[in-house]
Amino acid sequence: MNVKKFTAPTSREALRKVREALGPDAVILSNRPTDGEVEILALANDDAASLASPPHDSPMGQPAPYLDLPDAPMDAFDAFDAYQARAAAPAAPAMPARPAPMRPSAPEAIARPMPRPAARPMAAQPAQPAPRQIPAQPQYSAPARPAAPAPALDMERISAMVAEAVAGAKANATAEMSVMMNELRAMRGMMETQLAEISWGSTQQREPQKAAVLREMLAAGFSPSLARYLIEKLPAGRDTADSLRWIKTVLTRNLSAITNEDQLIEQGGVFALVGPTGVGKTTSTAKLAARCVMRHGPEKLALITTDAYRIGAHEQLRIYGKILGVMVHSVKDEADLRIALKELRNKHTVLIDTVGMSQRDHMVAEQIGMLQGSDVPVKRLLCLNATSTQETLNEVVRAYQGSGLAGCIMTKLDEAASIGNVLDVVIRQKLNMFYVSNGQRVPEDLHLADPAQLVERAFRLKQGAASQYHDGDLPLLMSGAAHDMREVHLG
Repeated sequence: MNVKKFTAPTSREALRKVREALGPDAVILSNRPTDGEVEILALANDDAASLASPPHDSPMGQPAPYLDLPDAPMDAFDAFDAYQARAAAPAAPAMPARPAPMRPSAPEAIARPMPRPAARPMAAQPAQPAPRQIPAQPQYSAPARPAAPAPALDMERISAMVAEAVAGAKANATAEMSVMMNELRAMRGMMETQLAEISWGSTQQREPQKAAVLREMLAAGFSPSLARYLIEKLPAGRDTADSLRWIKTVLTRNLSAITNEDQLIEQGGVFALVGPTGVGKTTSTAKLAARCVMRHGPEKLALITTDAYRIGAHEQLRIYGKILGVMVHSVKDEADLRIALKELRNKHTVLIDTVGMSQRDHMVAEQIGMLQGSDVPVKRLLCLNATSTQETLNEVVRAYQGSGLAGCIMTKLDEAASIGNVLDVVIRQKLNMFYVSNGQRVPEDLHLADPAQLVERAFRLKQGAASQYHDGDLPLLMSGAAHDMREVHLG
């Protein structure tokens, strides 16, 4: 058996070496990755055929023994004695040629294990034989069953080897398919990147106004994927100023916000402000509480805090509640929250200030489960920090979204150098914006969200910063945004 080993950086190259060395009918024995390469053990077709036929001296190569009985008619006792004698005798190496049919006498052919009467004389003429006198014989037990022959053991071992080989082949095929799919994805990404670079390189030459609008959107903080989506939908035949107005109109139309504060204050209900640490949840809760007190009075409002971790966190809300004349309740778990909401069911509005935690903390899911496990429906308002990066805001929304958010509040608007990042997240995640907060004053620095003003402010804050994006950078940025365009769905 001449087994050969082939190694190559990829499986395709290794298979090519096998085909060149052993031909297209070669048999693959194994295929595995080793030290960054692919190793294949293969066997020629002729050698595999020789393995298929068993050796002559093996148990599989010997013919099955058969019972040679005389051709002459034998009675039941003679046949049984002959079978016992042949089963007890050792196997002969070869079977000699049988002579002409003749019936040997029983004492000469077989050593009888039990006493037998004398042989019967043959009748001269064909006639019915005389009835045979059978002496009384002792009872004998049935012969023991012989052990399983060696060929059966060999077949079981071969079956196990075949099953093991099939399982190994399946595992190797699965690993090879995974490697091949990764290579195809990498090739697809490279082709999409190169085609996008070529496409945007020609777009800059044919339609320079699109490149100018693209620089403005990137400078305002919008993502390349959203910018590319809108640029591709931009109507032809417009100049730069008209194209920029069209972009602002589309962004304003897709930025959802409440038009009247009565949707929250007049309707009432239970609202929980959630979000990471330091985004302004407690301050925003106090601002909303002040608006509710001015509209309905302190007896229609209740405040609940779940922040028992930070030192002085619930004291801050208690101070706001004391100023407003509103009782503040502290809860620790879902059972306490359920009891508190049951006691406060006659209140018009209940505001819950939750504990702040990182969006990557596993306790975020527990907090969402606590709010959703109460008997009273709780509407969650997510506080988004306008100074955070777009990647961070996307993580925050995905972590706190759960089964759905009632809306969001943009905080720290006065500290942000660019707000296009948070507007991009709100538009792409289809969130409903309730308020924007631009300071620490209670309740003056809380305003209803105006989509048109927010979009205009986003472009105005970074006016003149579009020059930082050179013509050679745009094709590369747009090619990288091709993978994220599947997430953009605008109305």
